[in-house]
Amino acid sequence: MKYLTRSVWILSIVSLLTDTASEMLYPVMPLYLKSIGFSIVLIGVLEGIAEATAGLSKGYFGNLSDIKGKRVPFIQAGYALSAISKPLMAVFIYPLWVFFARTIDRLGKGLRTGARDALLSDEASTENKAKVFGFHRSMDTLGAVIGPAFALLYLYFNPENYKTLFFIAFVPGLMAVLATLLLKEKKKKIAEKKQSVHFFEFLHYWKQSPVRYRKLIIGLLAFTLFNSSDIFLLLKAKQSGLNDTMLIGVYIFYNLIYALFAFPLGIMADRIGLKKMFLAGLLLFSAVYFGMSSTGNTTMYFVLFFLYGIYAAATEGISKAWISNITERQDTATAIGMYSSFQSLCTMLASSLAGLIWFKFGAAAMFMITGSAVMLIVLYFAVIIKEQQVSNT
Repeated sequence: MKYLTRSVWILSIVSLLTDTASEMLYPVMPLYLKSIGFSIVLIGVLEGIAEATAGLSKGYFGNLSDIKGKRVPFIQAGYALSAISKPLMAVFIYPLWVFFARTIDRLGKGLRTGARDALLSDEASTENKAKVFGFHRSMDTLGAVIGPAFALLYLYFNPENYKTLFFIAFVPGLMAVLATLLLKEKKKKIAEKKQSVHFFEFLHYWKQSPVRYRKLIIGLLAFTLFNSSDIFLLLKAKQSGLNDTMLIGVYIFYNLIYALFAFPLGIMADRIGLKKMFLAGLLLFSAVYFGMSSTGNTTMYFVLFFLYGIYAAATEGISKAWISNITERQDTATAIGMYSSFQSLCTMLASSLAGLIWFKFGAAAMFMITGSAVMLIVLYFAVIIKEQQVSNT
C-alpha cells in the first residue's frame, strides 16, 4: 500500500479525530441550544448561516490555496478554528456569541477543505486516486461512529450535562491540530500566480475549466438538489416506531457501514472505473428512497441504512477523486472548492424542497419523487458523462 503515504495517513488521522469531536456533539447540539434558550427557529437560522459560511468559503479558500501554491497552512488553520470552536460553544451562551462560535467552526471547514483534498490528490496518481480518497473517507467516517457512541455512553451516566461534553470534544480536536503540525509542504510548489484574490474569484474558474469538468459538476449538483439531509431518513424511521435509542443506533450503524466500505469500494473503483462505481451508488440511493416511501419494521430500516452506507461509500470520496482526475494539478483546490461551495448551497435547497414536499404531500411522496428524480440523473451520467482523465501526478 505504497499509495498510502505519510501525508495521507496524517490527513486521515486528523480527519478521524476532528470528526470524532464534531460528531460527539451532533446528537446533543439541538438539545444543548434549547437548554440555553434557543428556539427551533433560531436553531434553524444558526445552522443555515453556519452552513452558508462553510459553503461559500470553500470556494474562496480553495482558490486562494491554488494561487498561493500552498496547502498545509490552510489545513492547519482550518482544523485549529474548528477545534477552538468546541469550548467556545460552552463558554458563550448568548445567541450572538453562539453564532460567532458556530460560524468559526464552519469557517474552519471551509478553510481546509479544498487544500486538504488537493493535497490528497497530489499524493495519488490517476490509477489509485479513488483508493486514497476512499481510505480518507473511511477514517473520517470512523470518527462519526466513535463520536456519537461516546456521546451516548457519556449521557447515559451524565444525563443533560451537555456543557461538559463540549470541553471533552476539545481534546480530540486539539490532538488533530497537533497532528497537522507533522504535515510538510511539498518542495515542488505550484508557482504563485498573484498576491490578492477577491472572495468570488473562484467563480471565474467555471469558464476556464475543461468541458468535462462542467458536465460532471452539473450532474453532481443536480443530484445534490435531491439529496436532502439525512434527518429526513431518521425522521421517517422515528415515525415508523423506532425509539430514540434505536434511532441513534441506526445512525451509528449507517456510519459504521460507510467507514468499513469506503476504502474497499475505492480500491474497486480504481479497477472498474470511477463512473461505474458512482452510478452503482446512485442506484442504491434511489433504492433506499423508494424503500423509505413505505412503512416497515426495524429490520427493514437497518437493511435500508446498510444500503445507504454502501451508497455513501460508493459516491462521497469517488466524486472528489473523479474531479481531481479531470482537472489540472494547479487548479485542484479551486475545482473541488467550487464544487463544495455549490454543493453546500444545493444541500440547503434540497432540504427545504424535501421539507416542503413532505409538508404538502406527505413523506411517501417526498421519498418517491426523490428516488425517481435520481433515476433520471443516473441516465444523465450514463449517457452524457465520459470518464476521462488528465495527468495529475
